[in-house]
Amino acid sequence: MDYQFYLDKFQESANLIDKKILEEKNLLLYVGVVLDSVCLKLYKKEWSSNLDDPLNAKTRIFFSVWINDKTLKDKRLFYNIHALKLRELKGYSITSRNFAADFRIRFKDFEDHWENINLKLGPLTLMEGWKNLDDTNLENSILDLAKNFLEIEPLIEQTLEIFNESKKQN
Repeated sequence: MDYQFYLDKFQESANLIDKKILEEKNLLLYVGVVLDSVCLKLYKKEWSSNLDDPLNAKTRIFFSVWINDKTLKDKRLFYNIHALKLRELKGYSITSRNFAADFRIRFKDFEDHWENINLKLGPLTLMEGWKNLDDTNLENSILDLAKNFLEIEPLIEQTLEIFNESKKQN
């Protein structure tokens, strides 16, 4: 895989994402290589256990679009939302299984907007899917997935709110 070629493509997509919307939603964006995959990630510091390093925190929630040698061979662009070790997220009383179940109920209304979506996963992957990979239109495919995530980002906030410890005490 030509990492630099795909890093450039992913960065081009990232540059097209509306920065004002990211700022309003308090979302951060990362383009890089993780586990031999070129990826774009959208995440919030507040969705992690380590505000100084939310990308590598043990506890975190993030959206990712990625490709690697296998996905290229299969001509697919993958995406998912991970929710890792939420039990340790400060200020919340969460079990990953309950969080995943509640999120997926909320997500049902948006399911048709996502190609080849799979929700029948363990609690650490809230959803995962793929699009056919078209190198001539890769930037737009990545951008479309990011825009779809911006539409459903409030579902994560709504689901987190259920498990907010300060709300439970009132």
